[in-house]
Amino acid sequence: MSKRMIEQKYNIKAPVDKVWQAFVDPKIIDQWGGGPAEMDGEEGTRFSLWGGDIYGTNTKIIKHKLLEQDWFGGKWDKPSKASFHFTAKGDRTELKLVHKNIPETAVRDIEQGWKDYYLGPIKELLEE
Repeated sequence: MSKRMIEQKYNIKAPVDKVWQAFVDPKIIDQWGGGPAEMDGEEGTRFSLWGGDIYGTNTKIIKHKLLEQDWFGGKWDKPSKASFHFTAKGDRTELKLVHKNIPETAVRDIEQGWKDYYLGPIKELLEE
């Protein structure tokens, strides 16, 4: 089974600390629709979103700059690798997603899912 990669960029009208919190604070994750969630901003922490539909481990953390995760969706044999890069641009944040090693059969759904259920809703919530 071949693997694919997704890259997406978002310019969010919110400071980097608020964007970061939307990724690591379960209360805010619930607000944008990713709950019930188990998550924090610590390296080595196991996480789950949508009650366990998405799960994995935080593998590298540089607060307000980088969140890397081993990321599972469904019954995958091996994790994919999701990394979120946060760049402060004054009162805005540039967010870049790089998602690698996705099973070929899941790429299209996951690419749209980032927009519809994860990064799009985070942007919407923070820009309200």
